[in-house]
Amino acid sequence: MIKKLMESIREYKKDSILAPVYVVFESVLEVIIPTLMAYLIDYGIYKKDMSVVYKLGIVLIVCAGLSLLSGFLAGRSASIAAAGFAKNLRHDMYYAVQDFSFSNIDRFSTASIVTRLTTDVTNVQNAYMMILRAAFRSPFIMIFALIMAFRIDAGIAFIFLIIIPVLGFGLIFIASYVHPVFKRVFRTYDKLNNVVQENLRGMRVVKSFTREGHEEKKFGAISEWIYKDFSKAEKILAFNAPLMQFCVYAAMILISWLSAKAIVASNNNPAAGLSTGDLMGLITYTMQILMSLMMLSMVFVMIIVSRASMERIVEVLNEKSDLENGADPVHSVKDGSVTFENVTFAYARKADKPVLQNISVSIGAGQTVGILGGTGSSKSSFVQLIPRLYDVIDGKITVGGTDVRKYDIESLRNQVAMVLQKNVLFSGTIKDNLRWGNENATDEEMVEACRAAQADSFIQEFPDKYDTYIEQGGTNVSGGQKQRLCIARALLKKPKILILDDSTSAVDTKTDSLIREAFKERLPETTKIIIAQRVTSVQDADKIIIMDDGKISAEGTHEELLKTSSIYREVYESQNKGKAVNE
Repeated sequence: MIKKLMESIREYKKDSILAPVYVVFESVLEVIIPTLMAYLIDYGIYKKDMSVVYKLGIVLIVCAGLSLLSGFLAGRSASIAAAGFAKNLRHDMYYAVQDFSFSNIDRFSTASIVTRLTTDVTNVQNAYMMILRAAFRSPFIMIFALIMAFRIDAGIAFIFLIIIPVLGFGLIFIASYVHPVFKRVFRTYDKLNNVVQENLRGMRVVKSFTREGHEEKKFGAISEWIYKDFSKAEKILAFNAPLMQFCVYAAMILISWLSAKAIVASNNNPAAGLSTGDLMGLITYTMQILMSLMMLSMVFVMIIVSRASMERIVEVLNEKSDLENGADPVHSVKDGSVTFENVTFAYARKADKPVLQNISVSIGAGQTVGILGGTGSSKSSFVQLIPRLYDVIDGKITVGGTDVRKYDIESLRNQVAMVLQKNVLFSGTIKDNLRWGNENATDEEMVEACRAAQADSFIQEFPDKYDTYIEQGGTNVSGGQKQRLCIARALLKKPKILILDDSTSAVDTKTDSLIREAFKERLPETTKIIIAQRVTSVQDADKIIIMDDGKISAEGTHEELLKTSSIYREVYESQNKGKAVNE
């Protein structure tokens, strides 16, 4: 885990190394200062030798200044290294997510990925900064101070060798209980983010059904879980403070008692006891050692908190996409012909029932194919296999005569444009959104695509026309306008295969007809696959596929299916009756 995380340090290795170097130099100076003070007292003040006082005083000022400068440089380097490390972690995680297949994202959930990119990375950043400073500073000061304390009086300094293991075992005991709680807390954070994300996206639905109270209760319940888990973890961590205080006060009492005995011995025999300077130095080293122990305990707590975050981050970094290019992938798509050969598909290999079962169908290049079927008939799953958003379990799918698994994924998807019923517009101008289809598209090409998608007419009505700003998610345009903009965006790709997944459901039948007419005129060589609920949207297609429960129930032209498919005939008659009633 640590090795994987350290790969994200990269260009910040220099600062990550300099920070501990500065810390060590600062620690050495801080340990030297008490010894200089002891000499100043014993050989300068006590003996009234002002020359020693001046010399050691100047040395003390220089050491203090250098210590201050080292501390500043250490803090600066640690801050740069920690912030840069966090930046690279977010970069590496985000780029890893970009390579995920849909099944990889489903495994984590969107809310969980957001939490890992934000809260978890911040926890690791704070821990890394603490490690670069406190985790290096405290051990070095403690070791140097111990050496100096043993140099002054080994018998008194031996107390630290008893206190340190007691504190260490106590901290390990606390960590073993706290870590599982923090792992559970961060999983609950994922649920909290999911609730917030779901609520904000569906705010219009929440308000239209006056379900604010229900949503508040749901949010409050998850917040309560987090509160209880955090409270439990903090209660356990709270034992760190009394344990630390017990060790500090026990050490101080024992040292004071032994030092008093040493001073009494010094009065009777100056060579056998402690001098005034030695006592002052020992007390200072005692405080340095105890403060180092206290700082180490704080670092330990921070690492406990961040350990769960580290594990969650590494899970994302180690996740391998289920969809990868094979050796020597094909980069050129010959044409838009599509063939399904005995295809079986399920979103999970251990699923009880496959989503698609034994599908075989052939679609010629340039053909227009309509797909009809009831809710849950797996129409969307069928078309998502063509650009290899998922892989089949059995059988194979070919595009342009080549198995889709042999293509370079990016090359394949560049030749397949999908327009979903719930497609997404991003914050930015209309031009910005259209250029998702072709980042180098000219203004004339965008206008032409929008005319084909029947979007140019309403765009011209906006004050800023194609420079009109689209809010996040396209909330400032209607559902039909959003769908037409998404169709125009797909047309700019000039794909060999165009898939419309119920993407004209929000437009009227006249506009739907105009869009289909534009496809015939402008995209004669593009294979067009249209999923629809209205028979009128597909009845002119070269072929219509009827899907039912993950299988192809029938296929043929409009006239053929009226004779051979009871499902198609029933849908056609019900929609025509509804039309007759309305007339």
